[in-house]
Amino acid sequence: MWTRREMLSRSGLGLGMLGLADLLHGESARAEGTTTHPLAPKPPHFAAKAKRVIHLFLNGGVSHVDTFDPKPILDKYHGQPLPTSQRTERKTGAAFRSPFKFAKHGRNGIDVSELFPNIADNIDDVCVIRSMYADVPNHEPSYLLMNCGDGRQARPSMGAWVTYGLGTENQNLPGFVVMCPGGYPATAGQNWRSAFLPGAFQGTYIDSQHTQPEKLIENIRNDFLLPGRQREQLDLLRQINDRHLSRRPGDAQLEARIQSFELAYRMQTEATEAFDVTREPQAMRQMYGDTTYGRQLLIARRLLERGVRFVQIWQRAGQPWDAHDNLESNHRDLAKECDQPIAALLRDLKQLGMLDSTLVIFGGEFGRTPTVEIPTPGVSRTPNGRDHNHYGFSMCLAGGGVKPGYVHGATDELGWNAVEGRVHIHDLHATILHLLGFDHEQLTYRYAGRDFRLTDVHGDVVREILD
Repeated sequence: MWTRREMLSRSGLGLGMLGLADLLHGESARAEGTTTHPLAPKPPHFAAKAKRVIHLFLNGGVSHVDTFDPKPILDKYHGQPLPTSQRTERKTGAAFRSPFKFAKHGRNGIDVSELFPNIADNIDDVCVIRSMYADVPNHEPSYLLMNCGDGRQARPSMGAWVTYGLGTENQNLPGFVVMCPGGYPATAGQNWRSAFLPGAFQGTYIDSQHTQPEKLIENIRNDFLLPGRQREQLDLLRQINDRHLSRRPGDAQLEARIQSFELAYRMQTEATEAFDVTREPQAMRQMYGDTTYGRQLLIARRLLERGVRFVQIWQRAGQPWDAHDNLESNHRDLAKECDQPIAALLRDLKQLGMLDSTLVIFGGEFGRTPTVEIPTPGVSRTPNGRDHNHYGFSMCLAGGGVKPGYVHGATDELGWNAVEGRVHIHDLHATILHLLGFDHEQLTYRYAGRDFRLTDVHGDVVREILD
């Protein structure tokens, strides 16, 4: 006979066992009519405009004064000292004018740099926030702040929170996919972790430098066993895990391992097809461009079509936009790499009728100074780059219920500080969750005696950018 405590313990062996049951028996475990599979679709708090998110992370710190926030006064003061009251990461030099020309585009005459001619052609679908600000001018904590809502402590990523809140519409693919070619960015997997959320909600990393689906997702197929024999192995695995988990109820690592077995088995049926861009018409592949970044965005669209909830794209491993030296060539090369694919994604989603329900976000973790970087050992060698600037920078959003063809907020005349309509990262997160149908103060998870949320104890929805 079991005691009451033992009965409750054994009856609630965790999400992993429910996932394993779903894998082996082909149906979701249910309790009182409510789906208990961790990635099953779930309704938001209220009716939402956005159903899915694609975050194009231009990692390294894109210069706002060279892309979406023109500062003509820098032409006037180029080469001259500016007031030194602004605190920066390192000592900077004189005013540094942008080497790029700006022009007005779209119905509302939004200024866009010559770096992004294709995005400029689609600027009527874009909302530009010119008044973003972060906490510190360092990459690692700013990556984590942007992705996880906290620059210091282990917190679940934004993609993990979204899949926790909404689940996913396709049980044969991960709910949250991350693509970064050539390795990991700074702080690596911490950017897409689930932390104290169940492991099913963490991002699935793909090294997108590869072109063949079999290399993008290694070991996706078992070429040595017939399906029947593989099922026998899974039956045995179920018995072993059942026995193991019954002695360790609530073991998060074991639950995550069981969920990974489930997902890997299911992905065999659909992942190869989803990641194979050769199935797209030639004209579509040309529209995105035959580049790594273009393929990433085309794969992302295919994943979103198939019900994946959150896709994050990193431009390259490391910190590619970190232009302490040679800003002109650095930004020109990187913008050329991503301009055509981003514009293609916006057009493609619009043609498919998906843009209104897909929130597209693109930008970096902070901006750059309006002054030139003084050569510093180990940082910069020549006086033609910019240092980090977290006091003011730009972020672009499109679709998913944001106001199109709109500019929100402003930095000061030099581009140092966000001064009008200031938007902190916490405010951005609150707004993203609102567009997905969540009250960011109510999307919580109980851990260590506290209700945690993506925005911690901060954040206000930026209602001015809502359509």
